[in-house]
Amino acid sequence: MSHPLLFKAPSPLEYFASLVADDDHFALLEAAVSIAQDEYPQLDVQVVLAEIDALAGRLKSRVPADAAPVQRLRFLNRFFYQELGFAGNVNDYYDRRNSFLNDVLSQRRGIPLTLALLYIELASQLGLTARGVSFPGHFLVKLRMPQGEVVIDPFDGRSLSREDLDERLAPYRRRQGLVGEFEAPLGLFLQAAPARDILARMLRNLKEVHRSARDWPRWLAVQERLVVLLPQQAEERRDRALVRAELGQSEAAIHDLEVYLQQRPAADDAREMAERLAALRRQGTPRLH
Repeated sequence: MSHPLLFKAPSPLEYFASLVADDDHFALLEAAVSIAQDEYPQLDVQVVLAEIDALAGRLKSRVPADAAPVQRLRFLNRFFYQELGFAGNVNDYYDRRNSFLNDVLSQRRGIPLTLALLYIELASQLGLTARGVSFPGHFLVKLRMPQGEVVIDPFDGRSLSREDLDERLAPYRRRQGLVGEFEAPLGLFLQAAPARDILARMLRNLKEVHRSARDWPRWLAVQERLVVLLPQQAEERRDRALVRAELGQSEAAIHDLEVYLQQRPAADDAREMAERLAALRRQGTPRLH
């Protein structure tokens, strides 16, 4: 008698790992949506993606087939910012829900990066070439148009001039010493961001929200994803060790710190982490009683 095959559904982290495993087939939007499964375990990612596709379908139905790129951009901006009412969440910028695309879709509020992801998807489905830009301090979108590149602030839809961008960049240049003979050209900061970098920035935004709130369980969930996304960046494994230690997961924390020190023996914090590792080993595993 044959028995039916049983298939175990992947965990949210395993699902995420499958989406970001290969740079050539990197499912950026799907992976970005899936981040919210840590907050909403029953979230159906495909339903959210279908909702985004439905918005794109509404937009495309209004745009003449022969519309020029600049006309398509006007349709997109009017639809996204005026009709749908997407905008930056100025009242609660650091609300973790600003990083969950399902919440951004329902509330029509977000941070520059999550608004940019939705904007870029609609632009792409409309036949426009749009890319994310990891501009210092504020994520941007650039579109390739026949007359040249247009840079958009996804927070409010405003088109930014070169003077606007230079003004926004000035504080960063001063902090980094990129002034005078060391001044870096503006174009260097307007390079299209790789999908993996965009997702890392999104997760690090959430990481900072949870770190500031000392919300260890939520921070660990985000940190697990960062370790999967950036396996070569030992610092993310170090940070996972520190969160695990706070949650009493000493054995797992010890393993992460051992790997970190093997990979970064000359790190600035190597001595500090070695002392932390020794302290965790001294604590040992509590006996059952």
